[in-house]
Amino acid sequence: MSETKKKKLIEVALPLDKINEACVREKSIRHGHPSTLHLWWARRPLAAARAVIWASLVDDPSSHPEQFPTETAQEKERNRLFKILEKLVVWENSCDEQVLHAAKAEIMKSTGGNPPALLDPFCGGGAIPLEAQRLGLKAYASDLNPIPVIINKAMIEIPPLFQDQKPVHPGSSQLNVYQGNAGLAEDVEYYANWMRDEAYKRIGYLYPKATIRNGGGGEEKATVIAWIWARTVKCPNPACQSEIPLVHSFNLSKKKGHECHIHLDIDHSTHPASITYTIESGLVEGTKEGTVSRQGAVCPVCGEPIDFPYLREEGKQHHLGATLMAIVADGPNGRVYVSPSLEQTLISQCREPEDIPSEALSFYPGCLNTNEYGLNTFDKLFTSRQLVALTTFSALVQEAQQKAEQDALAAGRGDDGIPLEKLGKGAKAYGQAIGVYLAFIVDKMADRLSALASWDSSRETLRNTFGRQAIPMVWDYAEANPFCCASGSYANMAEWVIKVVQKLPSGRPGSVVQWDATQDISLRNIMVSTDPPYYDNIPYAFLSDFFYVWMRRSLKDTYPLLFSTLLTPKADELTAIRYRFPGGKEEAKRFFEDGMLQTCRNIFQYARPDIPVTIYYAFKQSDAQETDGTASSGWETMLSAIIKAGFVITGTWPFRTEMENRSIASGANALASSIVIVCRKPDGARPDILRKDFVDILHGELKDALTKLQSSNIAPVDLAQSIIGPGIAVYSRYRKVLAADGSAISVRDALKMINAVYAEIIKVTSFGPEADFCLILYEQNGFNDMRFGEADVLARSKNTAVDKMAKEGLVDSAKGIVRLKTREELSAFSPHSENLWLITQQVVQACEKNGYAGTAAIFSQLNGAQTDQVKKMCYRLYKIADSKGWSKDGQAYNAVIAGWDAMAHEAAQLKQQKNQAVQGTLGF
Repeated sequence: MSETKKKKLIEVALPLDKINEACVREKSIRHGHPSTLHLWWARRPLAAARAVIWASLVDDPSSHPEQFPTETAQEKERNRLFKILEKLVVWENSCDEQVLHAAKAEIMKSTGGNPPALLDPFCGGGAIPLEAQRLGLKAYASDLNPIPVIINKAMIEIPPLFQDQKPVHPGSSQLNVYQGNAGLAEDVEYYANWMRDEAYKRIGYLYPKATIRNGGGGEEKATVIAWIWARTVKCPNPACQSEIPLVHSFNLSKKKGHECHIHLDIDHSTHPASITYTIESGLVEGTKEGTVSRQGAVCPVCGEPIDFPYLREEGKQHHLGATLMAIVADGPNGRVYVSPSLEQTLISQCREPEDIPSEALSFYPGCLNTNEYGLNTFDKLFTSRQLVALTTFSALVQEAQQKAEQDALAAGRGDDGIPLEKLGKGAKAYGQAIGVYLAFIVDKMADRLSALASWDSSRETLRNTFGRQAIPMVWDYAEANPFCCASGSYANMAEWVIKVVQKLPSGRPGSVVQWDATQDISLRNIMVSTDPPYYDNIPYAFLSDFFYVWMRRSLKDTYPLLFSTLLTPKADELTAIRYRFPGGKEEAKRFFEDGMLQTCRNIFQYARPDIPVTIYYAFKQSDAQETDGTASSGWETMLSAIIKAGFVITGTWPFRTEMENRSIASGANALASSIVIVCRKPDGARPDILRKDFVDILHGELKDALTKLQSSNIAPVDLAQSIIGPGIAVYSRYRKVLAADGSAISVRDALKMINAVYAEIIKVTSFGPEADFCLILYEQNGFNDMRFGEADVLARSKNTAVDKMAKEGLVDSAKGIVRLKTREELSAFSPHSENLWLITQQVVQACEKNGYAGTAAIFSQLNGAQTDQVKKMCYRLYKIADSKGWSKDGQAYNAVIAGWDAMAHEAAQLKQQKNQAVQGTLGF
């Protein structure tokens, strides 16, 4: 077998459940995780990137028939590789040398001791290049946007330049041995603390303490955590004209036993009426909770409704004000809420600095809306005090950088005069490297220190600006104190950065450049894995300007070319954002399609023929519902570009990478899965094929693929996407699939055909007359009523009778109406039942009520053939529920398959315990 035909593990099988488990769990990992170094949107979990890279390099056992001649031998070896991969994807093993050594050894074995370099031309948050470096590869990363470029430099390019070196700050120990990034991290911490102390000397007076009551009834001073502000507007009612607060919620704390809210004291004796704010215990609920809702605002003085057009116009005329409503202080026993004072208000009203980021904000409805309310330049997103703080810290980055350079010289570091931009390793470059991480702290502060951050009353903490992938309008906002120790403070942001630097892997230096992916980067014979933009999902350049305007102030002298423009590049950004194009949606679509095709052609030139290319696509649940369950524009464009570029697709894998509790997931078109498309250069010329022959091949290959996928317990929610891989692999195997009239069948039509064949195959299995009747009744009518005559015809077609099923308790039949009984109405499980519909519904109900333990109790009483049929029926039921939009039912069927291994394991233990008990009774 030639090198080019060796199948890699990712082209055959993956322990998808374990990888997905690690991906989802990783979302809750905080301190030390690279994602906390700097915000970037739609990051892929490290576990997914690590698994994909490793499985793309390691040979599948079927590629070595001389070593593994039988399927049993191949499966045994595959399971051994799975165990390595399952350990590799666990977050806690990220720096485990034993785990990494085992993983690298397999890479070396499969690549003849010469692993390829890896390129990610859309490096974004940096998960793929970072994991390539962790696995011992030379990593190349590029992006058009300067923010991901600098993020990737901070993760894979800078640390290897200074690894294993001692810190240079005054007072550091020169006797200790420093490994990896320990010395670099210690210096970042030292100069970060220096910045904080220096900033406090200059602007600490702007952040006075608050006066609180102590336990003895007296007063004492307490550090402020946040000031709670509300934007204000004049009531449009001519008889009122009061300056009123625009507030989403007056509740400050929802913690049990600590509930409190802001109370409005309205003085009607003056005209207009005046409002003062005090803190009271308890919560405000219903219409009184705030003054702003999705419908508009309401005046708390006169009750006048205020629509959004009025608020927008007042904002554009600069008539919106702000009022201090409450102060959150750090008391001896937790948060203390204090009524505002004139002194605190006056101190906050400092003069804005002269050099502020006054660049214009982009406009993108539903994503960047603030300029509709007059907040149309970046400086308007911050209070004057916040602008003073951020400009002060930004200036201190350069001062700290110079100080670090001088301290490096004093500590004996040589000065080669080569700057960091040119990969210098001397004192100058080291000082600049420290400055990069300090600039990240300032950017993280900007995310918390804006007038778009809000107060989370449930957790009693500050929310950041980017709670979702947008810059939304916020009415009541929380102004953090950078000199406290709570969330949003400088110390807190510095801690995040320092812990990431400590945990970044050491290894071969990476290379990161700013580059347009549609242009040839001139690399050849390498591995490519990348996570491109997802059509029009996220306006990366628009959003990243928020950070760029601050990052540029700190690092424009360190990376003058990277930060040469006032805002991030947008004209060439490969997204289909229609607001960028005069021709709107159609022009945006053409731009994205042309750009993605050219990018894929470039990747085709870069790629090694013996290593698969892997491309991520963030699949949305709605994508599966477009065009008869086939494809969205983005999904179709991605597949078309890959195939037109010359690749043969060899698989698709769905990675469940998102937590269900994300704020964007509630009622939104949220990203649900990352579909990893696996593709290769073909071995030779691709022939044409007729449509009829294509369909015949599809039937055979999809049937085999479906059996393998179901046997590996892939969740039903992922099955429809997973089956696309084998199907589109058949399509991409040919130059053209020809219709009867000689025209070529498009990717979109091929996807429709794949989906239709899949639907046919999954319906073929018969579960017995009664179960088949229940399935078709469920598909046609759910659990709703059906006329007896119609049900009777269906029953006869399945060689059964409605009366028989009514006696068995499967349906309710009375007064000419037939209805499937719900799970709650069915009789309790009986081990003697042979009806697969009844058994399956009882398994699903047990899972809903008692989790896997309850389901295992039923499993332990079924034979192997029955459990196999239950699994197949759950797949079939999920397919029906998903196509009908019955999400709750679909989730129930999906949960059973998702937990299949766990339930089977518990069932086996129950059987063993039962057998041991029986043996004990018999005296064995």
